[in-house]
Amino acid sequence: YHSTLADGRFHAALAASADLLTWHHIRDFGPGSSQPTLAVVPDGGGYLAAWEQDYHLALRYFPTRDTLFGGPPLRAFDARRTLSRCAEGTPNVYSVLLNPDIDHSIITLGGHYWWRCDRDRQLMATLIDFERWIAVPRPELDEALLRWGVGGNIGGRDPITFFNRSYGVIEGQHTKGDFGSWRTYVYDYAAGEAEPATIRTDAGSTAFANPHVTALTAPDGRRALAVSLFLPGEGAAQGEGGQLIYYR
Repeated sequence: YHSTLADGRFHAALAASADLLTWHHIRDFGPGSSQPTLAVVPDGGGYLAAWEQDYHLALRYFPTRDTLFGGPPLRAFDARRTLSRCAEGTPNVYSVLLNPDIDHSIITLGGHYWWRCDRDRQLMATLIDFERWIAVPRPELDEALLRWGVGGNIGGRDPITFFNRSYGVIEGQHTKGDFGSWRTYVYDYAAGEAEPATIRTDAGSTAFANPHVTALTAPDGRRALAVSLFLPGEGAAQGEGGQLIYYR
C-alpha cells in the first residue's frame, strides 16, 4: 500500500495480516514510491515488488521472505519512460518466468502511461533478464472501458484467474478531474470485454478506485476472494472514505 508521510511524499509500504482484517506495518520502500504491487515468483523464486517511482515504473526483486520484510533487494530496475514524456505508472505483474534465475528471466507487467500528457491509458511491458525493457500501448483494454463512457483516466488494474478463466479488475474515471466519477470494471481477457462491478458498502459509497483482487484461502480454510479498493472522498458516504478491504 502507499500513504503520505510527514515529508509530504508518497511512501509505498508492506503490511501483513493473519486474518485479512487487522494489518501490521512491516517496512517502508522509500519516498516517492506509490501504487505498489507484490507478486510471488513461482517455484520458490522469491518476491517481485513493483511500484510507481516519481512518475516511472520501478521493480525490486527479493529472493527470500526475510529480505522482503527487511533487507535490500537483490536486483533493482527503474524503467525509462518510453510511451509518455510525463508519466508512466501503477503496475501489475502478469507473470514471472525464471530461466533459471532472475538474471535470465522474462517478466510481463501492465501499467498506464499519461497519453499526450492529458489522461492515463493502458500499457503492457516486458522486462527481459532484469535489464531490457519493452513497453507498448494496450488499446484493446482502453476500448473496453471507453464503450461505457469512461472519458477520464483509465488507470490501475489487477488480474486474477478464477474458475480457470482470466479476469481483471480495472478502474475508469468517467469525467476527467472528477474523483467522484471513478468506477471499477471487471475485464474478461478472453472476450476482450468489460462489465461494471457491482460494489455495495454499508453506507452506500459510489466511487471506487485502485482495485485489487486476490484468490486465497480464508482464515476459516475456505476459498475466498480478497478485495481492496480506494474510496475517494468525493464519492464516499460519511465515514467510509479511504481504504476498503474485505473478503468473501
